[in-house]
Amino acid sequence: MELKLEPARTALVVIDLQRGIVAMPTGPRSSAEVVARAAQLVKALRAAGGTVVLVHVTPSADGKDSLRPVTDSPVQAGGRSLPADWSEIVPELAREATDILITKRQWGAFYGTELDLQLRRRSIDTIVLCGISTSIGVESTARDAFERGYKQIFVEDAMAAREAAEHAHTVATLFPRIGRVRSTEEVLAALK
Repeated sequence: MELKLEPARTALVVIDLQRGIVAMPTGPRSSAEVVARAAQLVKALRAAGGTVVLVHVTPSADGKDSLRPVTDSPVQAGGRSLPADWSEIVPELAREATDILITKRQWGAFYGTELDLQLRRRSIDTIVLCGISTSIGVESTARDAFERGYKQIFVEDAMAAREAAEHAHTVATLFPRIGRVRSTEEVLAALK
């Protein structure tokens, strides 16, 4: 199916491309590759008149909003101190005043934030998703977007996970059920 996007009704939602996250190892591609492709998408969507949403994750100053469930594989150490610039959006995205900045405290960008409100007030019905981590922040956001009725495009080559296998699993099994998986090149072409 050919991809066509109506920029005025489309938002690019960039998940966790922030200094602390991009400094971690990723697969199947490097953080630098993900950031470069996301920057292309950001520039193109802005030029086409679409909405850019930059999402970052950080605990509150006291760390008391961090989840602490009992799990077999802890994701993070609650209460650990993070570098001062950990949650800063990477400069390659060239944040502009018209971008929507969403600060999340959990995995998904909808939970406990104003993301849905901001998208609906702009009559957005289509979300283009990219970022890190495919199987955590991107997937959690995608599941919530699906349940809210948004059409979704997943930019496979503009995302990565901690391990290539995690990325591949999400892209192959979940994303095709809740949206369309496309490349950066396909999304850029759909904006022209």
